[in-house]
Amino acid sequence: MKKVMLKTSLSLAVTLASTQLFASGFALNEQSVSGMGTGFAGRSSSADDASTVFGNPAGMSRLKREQITVGAAAVIAKSDISGTGRPGGGTSDGDMVPFVGVPMGYYVKPLDDNWSVGFGVYAPFGLVTDYESTAASRYYGKKSHVEVVTFQPTVSYAFNDKVSIGFGPTFNKIKGELSSNILNPRTPGRNDGEVKIKGDDTAVGYNIGVLVQATDKTRLGLTYHSMVDYKLEGNTKINSALIGPFSGSKFDAELKIKTPESVDFSVTHELDDQWTLYAGSTWTRWSRLEAITVENEVPAPLAGQFGTISEEQNWHDTWAHAIGASYKLNKEWVLRTGFTVDQSPTNNHDRSPRIPTGDRKVISFGAGYSPTDDMTIDLAYSYLWEEDTKINLSSPSKGTYNAKYENSAHGIGASLTYRF
Repeated sequence: MKKVMLKTSLSLAVTLASTQLFASGFALNEQSVSGMGTGFAGRSSSADDASTVFGNPAGMSRLKREQITVGAAAVIAKSDISGTGRPGGGTSDGDMVPFVGVPMGYYVKPLDDNWSVGFGVYAPFGLVTDYESTAASRYYGKKSHVEVVTFQPTVSYAFNDKVSIGFGPTFNKIKGELSSNILNPRTPGRNDGEVKIKGDDTAVGYNIGVLVQATDKTRLGLTYHSMVDYKLEGNTKINSALIGPFSGSKFDAELKIKTPESVDFSVTHELDDQWTLYAGSTWTRWSRLEAITVENEVPAPLAGQFGTISEEQNWHDTWAHAIGASYKLNKEWVLRTGFTVDQSPTNNHDRSPRIPTGDRKVISFGAGYSPTDDMTIDLAYSYLWEEDTKINLSSPSKGTYNAKYENSAHGIGASLTYRF
């Protein structure tokens, strides 16, 4: 049971720290639909609409009119799972990622030729995986539901028509719920127990950016998204005949985790009146996740087993690179496309069925329609596919789980920008 508590508690912390949609896991990186159309290649240098509050706060200086951008993205993911033999058996249904919707909203108001203010509400991290009740992976992870919602008030200042800066503190609300089964060694595959964990916290971070109009045709953008330090407080509930009178009890749990900082650099180059080219790279400091420490408040007889537990993770930093282009078809229509390559922070030794992700490639298409000067409707579609990834886990209390995952996903997005 010590290993059951350790693995399940640590899974919550790891899940909270490890995922971004189209960026290292089945969760969230969709904070801009116009940016999604170019594969986020010009995320910190384009400043096409109010979503620049997230992409680069300095980009607000390019928006000369008060405006609001609202939208949503959705993910339809698929995994083909094979090689799941284990004691007790189990199924390998690949539809463990349900339909996920991700809303977003931004507002920007220029105050004068130098100052602009704005705010954004978006989801920078999140995860939903839900395996069937008989899944072979259920002892290492059955259901995971994690979400982060961020509110970011923002200000930017333009020194001149060439250089601007922007800054915004972020107020982040995180909550998560996990469950997994407990293997009954007397009747493997039947009469399972179950572990459920819930936790939440609110923490503060910040985003800061610089935008430089290097030439009449070329802009450079650099954005820093800070680390956010969480201390989740919640409870761990165990239902199992294997722990006797403690079955069904809840134990207070505290999980400390830091979501990593990232640096995004991109270039936007206006080739002519119709073509615009984009390129960008993002570095994320996943190596912060060296180890997870869980503090559980338990009765004295269990303190030696479940008081303080620590486990190494040994994740590595990642890079994502993207290129893109847009074509202004006429006054009303802009067409976009992009291609992204993205590393996963996980490794073959520690990879979990909660986050069965590997290095990936993404191709994106998008369009912007402006029926008037006051309104723009943006649409985007992305398709991602990952290299085959393997999970090889073994535990005396959970048995073995060996599987190969072939992951892919469709992403769609729509947003509306209105200028006052």
